[in-house]
Amino acid sequence: MTKSALQIARAAYQPKLPKALASGAVKAVEGAATQSVADQEAIKALFPNTYGMPLITFEAGEAVKLPAMNVGVILSGGQAPGGHNVISGLFDGIKKLNSENKLYGFILGPGGLVDHNYMELTADIIDEYRNTGGFDIIGSGRTKLESESQFEKGFEIIKELGIKALVIIGGDDSNTNACVLAEYYAAKKYGVQVIGCPKTIDGDLKNDMIETSFGFDTACKTYAEVIGNIQRDCNSARKYWHFIKLMGRSASHIALECALQVQPNVCIISEEVETKDMSLDDVVTYIAKVVADRAAQGHNFGTVLIPEGLVEFIPAMKRLISELNDFLATNAEEFSHIKKSHQRDYIISKLTPENSAIYASLPEGVARQLSLDRDPHGNVQVSLIETEKLLSEMVATKLATWKEEGKYVGKFAAQHHFFGYEGRCAAPSNFDADYCYSLGYTASMLIANGKTGYMSSVRNTTAPAAEWIAGGVPITMMMNMERRHGEMKPVIQKALVKLDGAPFKAFASQRDRWATETDYVYPGPIQYFGPTEVCDEPTKTLQLEQGK
Repeated sequence: MTKSALQIARAAYQPKLPKALASGAVKAVEGAATQSVADQEAIKALFPNTYGMPLITFEAGEAVKLPAMNVGVILSGGQAPGGHNVISGLFDGIKKLNSENKLYGFILGPGGLVDHNYMELTADIIDEYRNTGGFDIIGSGRTKLESESQFEKGFEIIKELGIKALVIIGGDDSNTNACVLAEYYAAKKYGVQVIGCPKTIDGDLKNDMIETSFGFDTACKTYAEVIGNIQRDCNSARKYWHFIKLMGRSASHIALECALQVQPNVCIISEEVETKDMSLDDVVTYIAKVVADRAAQGHNFGTVLIPEGLVEFIPAMKRLISELNDFLATNAEEFSHIKKSHQRDYIISKLTPENSAIYASLPEGVARQLSLDRDPHGNVQVSLIETEKLLSEMVATKLATWKEEGKYVGKFAAQHHFFGYEGRCAAPSNFDADYCYSLGYTASMLIANGKTGYMSSVRNTTAPAAEWIAGGVPITMMMNMERRHGEMKPVIQKALVKLDGAPFKAFASQRDRWATETDYVYPGPIQYFGPTEVCDEPTKTLQLEQGK
């Protein structure tokens, strides 16, 4: 592996640990029994062996010599900065317990467990990946562990390798699968522990015990740097409106955090759009009004931040997509014989009046995407919709109408950006490097204490790392029942942006000023070496939520 100067210097960084973990020996202190966030009876019935377990907090204790054991690790789902440090923290933790302990990595996600595709992760391999971005040490995958045949196939290799515990590093769906697997192995009395670690740059896996999901800090800082660069360019050329779509299909945490960091002229929050029952035209009108007001001051430039999943949060668009899905599924054969040039008019003629009017108002490219590109389940692939172009085109149309009516005097030209993959594998910030290493080390302590069905938890994360509180939270505590593919399933409840929460309130109190003034902030690149207030600062979201 050819390494850059930063990689070489970064490899020497020793992540900071909570005081209890750094002491070298810990004891598990059990708290109160827990229950799921909703649907308690249904969740309890599905998870009789792992429901209601207590919260765990680790404190400094006496060293205990444990027999040698083998541990497996899986990277599941989309990449997030810091995954390699979770694995290195887990590796160092189990080696501290007993130098004979071994760590096996399953290749390309949960599928590696089912297909018996694995490698031993030795010190030489681990040292190559410390403090680096990406999941390339063993790769990741999206295979869902759901069926008994998968569990049994996985158990074959677990038994063959003498693995005592499996650590699954993933988001809400992956950790739901981890909990199902833990319950299955507990019910079968197989003696295999399963521990989860909270990963997702979208930031929607969090609660009182999981203050933030790993990778969110680094991804937001990476996006904020580039948005800041665009804003500086925007303020230099003074002739473009930049429409910037950001990751976050199910929640707007990334858009909100980036807005708090860079102070754009407009940031749309999907959860607010849904709560206020805003139409697509309402959103367009809001943006157009900001453009017109700035033009009246002579400012024909600005920035607009848009969450990836916005379209699904607009109630009227959601109804349109739902009817389209049903209609095209039922009439697929007939639709396939309609000439492309007539398909738009055909659909307009077949939909209910409300949905027909919305469909007719959409730019042709977006209308075509809604009617053509389906996923394997027959649904619209919303993430493929170029929402940034949809909004800018509709804003341009509205401004042209206003110009004819004498309500708008400026010039409007748009540039479009989508920041997604750019942030998923960045070299982790000091916060994520420390947090992830602590999560992995905590997982090793949960294993040492015989726990299963737990998620690794590190709290008090706005304090210096030495003051962080390490422990574990039962995964069932985060669950509720939701309809998935027509069936009610137990899943970890997604954390959406809370409109009564401190981060959104801070944003809402400033956005009108940011809309009219050009008060951009330029965060610059992530800093790894230097003053702690620059290098170790957590996200604005976390600081506001913790009252810092």
